Amino acid sequence: MDINIGISAKDRKSIAEGLSRVLADTYTLYLKTHNYHWNVTGPMFQTLHLMFEQQYNELWTAVDLVAERIRALGHFAPGTYKMLSTLSSIPEEDSVPPATDMIRNLVRGHEQVVTIARQLFPVAEKAGDQPTADLLTRRLETHEKTAWMLRSLLEEASA
Repeated sequence: MDINIGISAKDRKSIAEGLSRVLADTYTLYLKTHNYHWNVTGPMFQTLHLMFEQQYNELWTAVDLVAERIRALGHFAPGTYKMLSTLSSIPEEDSVPPATDMIRNLVRGHEQVVTIARQLFPVAEKAGDQPTADLLTRRLETHEKTAWMLRSLLEEASA
């Protein structure tokens, strides 16, 4: 059945492609965060273990929201590791880094999702796609706040 939601097929395709990149980066960040939750060690173990758990749970929910928006636009969401790894701009982890490197890697990952999401805004706005713009706004707010909180762990206390 044809989709008639006031957004052209061409615009829906462009938006779905952009959201697929957001989805891939979010999923990769989810896996990285979950990996770090399992494998973090050191003096910040308890703090980071709990923080990473909160973060991967939030990312898991976000993955579903982004994928469902892609489907609402009439396109299939990428749903295999192969598809997601092809679309993701966040590198996977090949080892278990020290805790401070985990934090730095996650900051970079959240900032990358912000960058990719922000690039999609003009496309969604031009198409009059308020639900996607709203979703992107919520994702930007969450990723920017998470990156700030992670960066704060790396700052030296000033006396």
